[in-house]
Amino acid sequence: MQVLHDAPLAPLTTLRLGGPAVTLITATTDAEVIAAVREADDSGTPLLLIGGGSNLVIGDDGFAGTALRIATTGFALDGTTLELAAGEVWTDAVERTVDAGLAGIECLAGIPGSAGATPIQNVGAYGQEVSQTITEVVAYDRRTRETVTLENADCAFSYRHSRFKADPERYVVLRVRFALEDADGMSAPIRYAETARTLGVEVGERVPAATARDTVLKLRAGKGMVLDPEDHDSWSAGSFFTNPILSEEAYAAFRARVAERLGPDTAPPAFPTGDGRVKTSAAWLIDKAGFTKGYGQGPARISSKHTLALTNRGGATTEDLLALAREVVAGVRDAFGVTLVNEPVTVGVSL
Repeated sequence: MQVLHDAPLAPLTTLRLGGPAVTLITATTDAEVIAAVREADDSGTPLLLIGGGSNLVIGDDGFAGTALRIATTGFALDGTTLELAAGEVWTDAVERTVDAGLAGIECLAGIPGSAGATPIQNVGAYGQEVSQTITEVVAYDRRTRETVTLENADCAFSYRHSRFKADPERYVVLRVRFALEDADGMSAPIRYAETARTLGVEVGERVPAATARDTVLKLRAGKGMVLDPEDHDSWSAGSFFTNPILSEEAYAAFRARVAERLGPDTAPPAFPTGDGRVKTSAAWLIDKAGFTKGYGQGPARISSKHTLALTNRGGATTEDLLALAREVVAGVRDAFGVTLVNEPVTVGVSL
């Protein structure tokens, strides 16, 4: 277990932003993770958990406490059952399952971060979410001070949300277990229209899992959503805002604002959620409110490839990024009456 003091945190995040932590601990085993958490809890020291750093916006003043970097390793595949240590690199794990001819997470290729973060956000993209394949999450419960195993139904998964995100001070994810599918090397049914269109198949059809993975990687790279140190469009936290989910009343009001601003024939993206609510596209809202690709004058700008990513062009501060985020939120609210919610976790700052 490595312990550093006054340690920079920016290099541990994909945004490359944020000040130092008083203490930075790097833990490489579950026992080390639990020991570091218990020590912080016993001493009343604020604790920040860091995995791949792909979903963190850390304030310029840094973190006045202990940052715990979870760097555990462990990839165990038994038939179609997969267990990942929380510190495993997610993209590498996806690659290995596809290479093994298994389906279920192939469309989540290229998503930066660690395996332990995936259940917290219920990570999803291109028609797949980890909640579709997660069977159990092993976590340290800071309230009861014991290791617990939560089955899928106990995780309260919903769109980009979970029990772990709802109560962030309670659980520390240690291991994640998945049930994948052996479909003779084929993918899970393609559920996302853009992916199906690019593949030249109908929604619901299967393709070779490796083909699905490669297609998703190309789509992500075209949007600056695959990490590349030379590409500042990938110096981001991925999608900065979640897609709004609106009640029937709120959606009707939103449609009226769209007609007023863009004309009565303009139909915004709409995806019924099955509970009387409708999900719409944050990227569409941002673009139609006037924040196009590349928007911004300073070192923090909207990606030149995707309106949903806010990027560090080099030399930005966290406050630069937040100023841009606040401008986008205010502009979308003024244009359409919809308030965007940030997806990344903010540390020491807020919108």
